[in-house]
Amino acid sequence: MLGVCCASDPEPRKWTLDEVAAVAEAAQVCTLLITEQLARYEIDQQRRFLDAVLGSLHDGVTACDADGSIVFVNERMRQMWEDAGLPGDALPADGFTDADGRPLSQNDLGLFRALRGDHLRDDEVILHGPDGRTRHYLVDAHPITGPGGHTVGAVQAVQDVTRRRRVERFRTCELAVTTALAEAPSIEAAGPRVLEAVVGTLEWAHAELWLVDQAAGVVRSAAHWSAPGRDTEIAVPVDLPFGQGLAGRAWQVGKPLWIRDVGQPQSLISKEVAASSRLHAALAVPVREGFETLGVLTVFADTVEDSEDELLALMAGIAAHIGQFVERRLVEDLQLQLNRSKNEYLALIGHELRTPLTSISAYTELLREADDASLVADGPRLLEVIDRNTNQLRHIITELMELSALDAGHADVQLAPMDLAEVVRDSVAKARAAVQDAPLVIDDELPANLVLPGDRKRLRQVVDNLLGNAVKYSPDGGHIGVTLRAAGRAAELAVSDTGLGVTADEREKLFTGLYRTSRGRDKTIPGTGLGMTLSRAVVSRHHGSIELVDHEGPGTTVLVRLPMDAR
Repeated sequence: MLGVCCASDPEPRKWTLDEVAAVAEAAQVCTLLITEQLARYEIDQQRRFLDAVLGSLHDGVTACDADGSIVFVNERMRQMWEDAGLPGDALPADGFTDADGRPLSQNDLGLFRALRGDHLRDDEVILHGPDGRTRHYLVDAHPITGPGGHTVGAVQAVQDVTRRRRVERFRTCELAVTTALAEAPSIEAAGPRVLEAVVGTLEWAHAELWLVDQAAGVVRSAAHWSAPGRDTEIAVPVDLPFGQGLAGRAWQVGKPLWIRDVGQPQSLISKEVAASSRLHAALAVPVREGFETLGVLTVFADTVEDSEDELLALMAGIAAHIGQFVERRLVEDLQLQLNRSKNEYLALIGHELRTPLTSISAYTELLREADDASLVADGPRLLEVIDRNTNQLRHIITELMELSALDAGHADVQLAPMDLAEVVRDSVAKARAAVQDAPLVIDDELPANLVLPGDRKRLRQVVDNLLGNAVKYSPDGGHIGVTLRAAGRAAELAVSDTGLGVTADEREKLFTGLYRTSRGRDKTIPGTGLGMTLSRAVVSRHHGSIELVDHEGPGTTVLVRLPMDAR
């Protein structure tokens, strides 16, 4: 409001030609302004619509002008660069390779190839990012042609197919693992190929396979594999106690463990080992069959990694394959042992039982046909032979019945707290008394006491058998050593001798029933071959293990491991 009153003019105004022209010109200007505003509004609407479309795409979109300068980047592309640890305002200059691993320069990338006139469809490039991770992309790129037919820029659409490629590699890895397990005779033979497939698939640095030794309370290294080209050797211990180290802890908790960086405190791996091996992320997955943990599979990366469900699922699947393989091999070994036992029992009837029966029959016939004078002169000697062979038959039958009962689980094995050191000490004293006139020395190294859950009578039988064998197979004298110690959660009893020894290929056969070593047969040393088989059956009922271990020089060392806690 200007505060001025104007009176109306009742007479029509007369417009001059110049005024009419001025009004027409003003109207034309207004029309142009309105048209321009509408055009700008339309362009802005189209731009907003285009931005919304490009922003909603799952593909990253980048455009450049004729000089190669980036003029547009959608939000998805910026997110891809951010995920890869790259700046969001320019294309990276290096770190790319093609699908065959050949390095690509910036000019080889899709956007700049399109600027030179190329049309690309599903061109795969791989980015080896500064964070150490590998990402796979499919690129579509085309030139932008102006009204005159000249190239005024280029545009590319990038699709991140890293997860798809990982899934494909995971399937390939599972196939490689199942193939390795199908072709291998044992888990020790299959282990390196399995771990190689895992390391190659994950593009991690190192993997290890551990098998549980329940009796010793440790996981033992069965295989390990490091990625080729690593300049740092990774030291792998022979075993890890229950609950210690990454593998020992995974066995203890019975579930997968993911460590983002092993160099951090409470990572289960010492800082020294982590620093010397330059490892960071780690994953441990128990190898199970049913409710029993048979081993642990561990993998390590030389970069810091966050937990991924897909990776956990892959490793759980591989661990399940390994668990089934180990369990299947145990069943097959048991079947072989049963078949061997059947054949050995037939051999026993044909030889071990027939021999004393033949002697009894022959000497009985001599007694029957002897006259009075012969009976007086030779009778006692003939009866002694019959009695000795009768006792031998009784001993064989007793051992067979005990072995059968132990194998079937019908034998009475009462586990109660007992002092194994006292049992071993008594057995050693008895053995010393038996060989006091022989050129044989028995030394022992025993603790004052070592209490564990066990059947005193059955374990005394095992100790007596081991010492009896050591004496029996040292006919020319020598040295017998007996040691007992606590090792972690297990008691270890070792009986060594410097006698005939056992060849490497005969070690396991000693525990298959009725087997006697070739050296024992050559020396005609008496025995049925059931002692070690019976000892293994007793130790197994105690959830322990017994084996022949490496021995320096002539002779043999038998090692028995028994758990010191109740199972």
